[in-house]
Amino acid sequence: MDRTLLAALVLLTYALFCAVIFRRHAARNRPVAAGEGILVAYATQTGFAEELARRTVAGLLDAGQKAWVEAIDRLDAVRLSGLDRALFIVSTTGEGDAPDHAAGFVRKVMGAGAALSGLRYGVLALGDRDYAGFCAFGHALDGWLRRQGAQPLFDLVEVDDGDAGALRHWQHHLGQMAGHVHLADWTPPDYQDWVLSERRHLNPGSPGGPVFHLRLTPPAGGQVDWQAGDIAEIGPCNPPDAVAAALIAAGGERAETRDGVTRPLSRWLSETILPGGHDPLPHREYSIASLPADGTLDLVVRRVTGPDGRLGLGSGWLTRHAAPGGTVRLRLRRNAGFHPPPDDRPLILIGNGTGIAGLRAHLKARAAAGRGRNWLLFGERKAAHDSLFADELSAWRAAGVLDRLDLAFSRDGEQPLYVQHLLAAAGDQVAAWVAEGAAIYVCGSLEGMAGGVHAVLTELLGAETLEELAATRRYCRDVY
Repeated sequence: MDRTLLAALVLLTYALFCAVIFRRHAARNRPVAAGEGILVAYATQTGFAEELARRTVAGLLDAGQKAWVEAIDRLDAVRLSGLDRALFIVSTTGEGDAPDHAAGFVRKVMGAGAALSGLRYGVLALGDRDYAGFCAFGHALDGWLRRQGAQPLFDLVEVDDGDAGALRHWQHHLGQMAGHVHLADWTPPDYQDWVLSERRHLNPGSPGGPVFHLRLTPPAGGQVDWQAGDIAEIGPCNPPDAVAAALIAAGGERAETRDGVTRPLSRWLSETILPGGHDPLPHREYSIASLPADGTLDLVVRRVTGPDGRLGLGSGWLTRHAAPGGTVRLRLRRNAGFHPPPDDRPLILIGNGTGIAGLRAHLKARAAAGRGRNWLLFGERKAAHDSLFADELSAWRAAGVLDRLDLAFSRDGEQPLYVQHLLAAAGDQVAAWVAEGAAIYVCGSLEGMAGGVHAVLTELLGAETLEELAATRRYCRDVY
């Protein structure tokens, strides 16, 4: 072949290769049209926030979402007002300051107003608890977005010095945003095998999905240290029939070595996404409903069924497929933003459904510490079937642990009655408790309950007061 022609072909091939790479890069970084995708903006001092932003975009793209990444200093109020969804990954530097490159955004954009009622957003705040103003810029950005009318997709996620558990929590929210898809963990899972010692159906006959109380016994010598408010991350497994079918398709049982670990192929298939069986199943998060002193880690799980009749990955495993007496892979995650108050201040606990789990742990902690002045407002469907932990609540009421108990059952009256209605009706008493120093803890569904409760509290207390309560950890939420 003529050398000139050969050189031309080489150049053409190289040009095509470069074009493909450029198009892939552009697809990950282009500012697509408003409403078309998800902006992931970062503010970084050392580059870590940018790295996480790019990981976030990559995960969303892999899940079939349109997303792109930009530095926060490239944004202004006009661009933000045209967005449908945005995620902010921001560091705090110095004594609670924004990163240097974000100074203009703070002065020009956050220093003025913006019409952001159409924006839904999430904030990942990076910081270090050893310094004053922990995650201060993230909280300042979150407060500013709320005041401009933007609606949070989920509560702000704090990351202390790159904490892997908090980053997994962020990934959990990303999976929910992307339509409850599987997103592989950024950090390798470190599960322990806990024994499923008991599973009890709490609401037979309910018009809602079945709710189960699970008790798990820790492994010998395993980690059993947690507080009220902490989270259990579950490593679910595939249903046995799905594993059996995948094993047949793979040619039958055999030993297989992966990353230096040899196990039966059926074990690998049980813990990985089928049919390929190589990517690990994503974890699922549940509020812990007990204390270490109880001897078991308790969960309250509602079985979820999709439109196609298939059970949810985590809830199906825990409420049907995991065998009592068998093991459940579990790791504990510290959730400092929902830990109990350090003193005996009054406590207003608000929740619905399986949110009773986190509230139950707090009541157990208060009872163990001999602290009264606790007020529970809780909602479910029907009193005859959905009075979750009614005996315990009655006993706490009689013992003075619960100073006040208000229950709402939405399907019992002619008009639906929800927990936010109870809150509004008791507005004067809520304000009086807050004036006495009470903290407010909310646990349960983000859609409906948490938003309704937040709206009522804003009406009762004022947006600035509620923001101040959140900043001083007197308004804490574990919502999902």
